[in-house]
Amino acid sequence: MSSLTEEIRQLHEGGKMETQPKQPIASMEELSKIYTPGVAEICMEIANDPAKAYQLTIKKNTVAVVSDGTAVLGLGDIGPEAAMPVMEGKAVLFKQFAGVDAFPICLNTKDPDEIVQIVKMIAPAFGGINLEDISSPRCFEIERRLKEELDIPVFHDDQHGTAVVVLAGLVNALKVCGKKMEDVKVVFAGIGAAGMACSRMLLKAGVRNLIGVDRQGAIHRGVEYSNPHWTEYANMTNPHNLSGSLSEVIVGADVFIGVSGPDLLSVEDIQSMAVDPIVFAMANPKPEIDPALAAPYVRVLATGRSDYPNQINNVLCFPGIFRGALDCHATTINEEMKLAAGLAIADAISPEELSETYIIPNVFNPQVVSKVRDAVVRAAWETGVAKAGKAPAAALHPQKL
Repeated sequence: MSSLTEEIRQLHEGGKMETQPKQPIASMEELSKIYTPGVAEICMEIANDPAKAYQLTIKKNTVAVVSDGTAVLGLGDIGPEAAMPVMEGKAVLFKQFAGVDAFPICLNTKDPDEIVQIVKMIAPAFGGINLEDISSPRCFEIERRLKEELDIPVFHDDQHGTAVVVLAGLVNALKVCGKKMEDVKVVFAGIGAAGMACSRMLLKAGVRNLIGVDRQGAIHRGVEYSNPHWTEYANMTNPHNLSGSLSEVIVGADVFIGVSGPDLLSVEDIQSMAVDPIVFAMANPKPEIDPALAAPYVRVLATGRSDYPNQINNVLCFPGIFRGALDCHATTINEEMKLAAGLAIADAISPEELSETYIIPNVFNPQVVSKVRDAVVRAAWETGVAKAGKAPAAALHPQKL
């Protein structure tokens, strides 16, 4: 076992998190207030007004990180026990970056009906639900039903977190290249959960010419796909109804975005793109093209890895989004809130800092969470889904596209 492996193992020994009381109990008097008999008054106050759970319980600041272990990182279906270290890590990031208490919940079922029912049953204890590492296409149904049936935010980070950060990166990459969202041709590789969500986000942000490519080639109208989501995708993308392989449809493209697999993109493909090509090769751990091979031929390059510039990392997104949603007691996380979050992340880089190798802020940038939080709260108020506090001042509104 290498020294690095041993160090990683030690960091995971006994798990990466624990619970601590906010108020230590040092006397019988304190015990009687924290627990019985004093707690009964609080119980009855909530029973008479359930909304007071936000004031008087952990619901105010707690998110459930829910997974069935079917699509964990690049590891696939490894089961709920093996998924726990990832969910624990997610909970640690929530706490460190946004002060949000989160708890990992890994379910021993792959049945969408059971997952929906279980999450609904535990929802009273939580202010939000973060779905994580649930395989496609099951994740679409699970998220949709939970959003319809719960009155707290439900967010599938693998889909929407990726989409938000991709939007942030693209907004700034286009500034570097002097191009506009509505003018560029975007080719997307990998139309699963993340690819669908990213495509929807970019269309909402103003992209008009977006073509999705999967193993079968460009997704286009006039084909009966076994995946109903692809039929829906074909109807909202590919305005010129192009068909063919990635190499065929990428000709003249301004932007390539990959959430697929390794070695999908070639240098020749990049050379066939438009002037100043933008490439987001985000497959992890091995991107769609080796960044060292791509670098001489692109204007802006981003990956999902931390050992290259411009890492597209979801930790830039989900802590601030849930911080904002919890603070205003949002009943959902809608498209407007996600769009606002993406623009706020982009806005964390000043015009003076912006460059080909710095289009995405560092995950430790202290501005990111506060900017995302404020933008999300404002968008929640503007769209009528906020229930607490008041709308922030206009000065807190992020940049517009």
